[in-house]
Amino acid sequence: MSVRLRVAPSPTGDPHVGTAYVSLFCLAFARQQGGQFVLRLEDTDRARFREDSEQQIYDMLHWLSLDWDEGPDKGGPFAPYRQSERLDTYRPHVDALVADGHAYYCWCTPDRLQAMREEQQKRKMPTGYDRLCYGKTREERAELPGFSDAAVVRMLIPDDAPIAFTDVIRGEVHAPTPDDQVILKADGFPTYHLAVVVDDHLMGITHVVRGEEWISSTPKHLLLFDWLGWERPAFAHMPLLRNTDKSKISKRKNPAARLTWFVEEGYLPEALVNFLGLLGYSMPSGEEIFTFDEMSASFDWSRVNTVGPVFDLDKLGWLNGHYLRELAPDDFVRRVLPFLHDAGLVAHPPTATEQAVLAAAVPEIQPRMKLLTEAPGLLRFLLVSEESFVVDPEAVEKHVVGSGALLAAAADALEPVEVWDTAHVQGAMDAALLEDGLGLKRGKAYAPIRAAVCGSSISPPLPESLALLGKERTLRRLRAAIV
Repeated sequence: MSVRLRVAPSPTGDPHVGTAYVSLFCLAFARQQGGQFVLRLEDTDRARFREDSEQQIYDMLHWLSLDWDEGPDKGGPFAPYRQSERLDTYRPHVDALVADGHAYYCWCTPDRLQAMREEQQKRKMPTGYDRLCYGKTREERAELPGFSDAAVVRMLIPDDAPIAFTDVIRGEVHAPTPDDQVILKADGFPTYHLAVVVDDHLMGITHVVRGEEWISSTPKHLLLFDWLGWERPAFAHMPLLRNTDKSKISKRKNPAARLTWFVEEGYLPEALVNFLGLLGYSMPSGEEIFTFDEMSASFDWSRVNTVGPVFDLDKLGWLNGHYLRELAPDDFVRRVLPFLHDAGLVAHPPTATEQAVLAAAVPEIQPRMKLLTEAPGLLRFLLVSEESFVVDPEAVEKHVVGSGALLAAAADALEPVEVWDTAHVQGAMDAALLEDGLGLKRGKAYAPIRAAVCGSSISPPLPESLALLGKERTLRRLRAAIV
């Protein structure tokens, strides 16, 4: 039997990094086994539904090259793949559960349920529904306080509910005894707990891969599979991604929880895929840099880590720098162009002159970058017009007292240079400014020149920067900065 795995995000905001994390592991296993990977949208939470979120999910998974075989945008043999379009699918199963005595109607108002929970907490009792509605008709329940016309449907959890199950990653797991979970809301929409079971069965999902926070819900789902007479899928609960304080990574606490953040900050998709794989998986030979195909070829659930990994952005930055350095020059330029355009430094598409500047600068900036967002800061001095170039006198002066003399000496030394390349530029400056000239150390001498010519303390190495900038613009900027 072919394996079938799915990821089922909710379109309720910016896509979460956990969606990519689970998708990566599902897809790696599905591709290794020659199975299918399904994208399903669990959009029954209408209060939090956001119109643009669905497209963002597609865009971000495509950006990461985590493509799916079936989904709302592609169709497939088990369409539709949006839960909101499958409402007629769920109700017959709810009716069957009620008819078989596995579920019952509940008419309690939210206020009544809140008061019940507060009383349970006050008495230090386990919180859970007290079954006031169980065994009652609508008319009988209406005679009691806290009655609502709109009923929900709850599971009737037996006292001997199975709370242990075998997890593909963790082995035998014991979960808490569940409460009488609502499976159909008053608005007629199923809750996650019912819909996920029905959809996983009808779509032939063989392996349910999700975060470990769902371990406590698994007994409910197993009961539903059993009550409805369906074969249970295998369950694999991934370790949660955690902040540095070991709390669960969330969009409220950490911007890196948003997948779109990685695009905005200039990370490469291949670096993020490698990083997410590294967080939860150990390669057989222990290597830290690997591709999706390499991970998929070696995939074994026994190699999945069970301890929640810390989301270390320093490690991701190191990986990103590695992948940036591996890019072909043309590909590197293609990837930095959107950031340069957004910064107003190049046209769209770039002019021939801008293309030539970028091509010349790539060997100097590519080895030094960790993020694509660093490109505007490194290249601004080359791409900005002379009319727009601004020097901060304080930035120039703070490095050397009386820096005007140093700038004048640098300009005088560079004026006669005929071969304008890195070696000749550096030789002329060093002769004039270092031990045989003004007697300065290179770092001390170069800092005010960098501020005057590049307008920033951030640039490629100074001789290389001046060689790229050209003699005319270098001398003009040096003379203009002398005060």
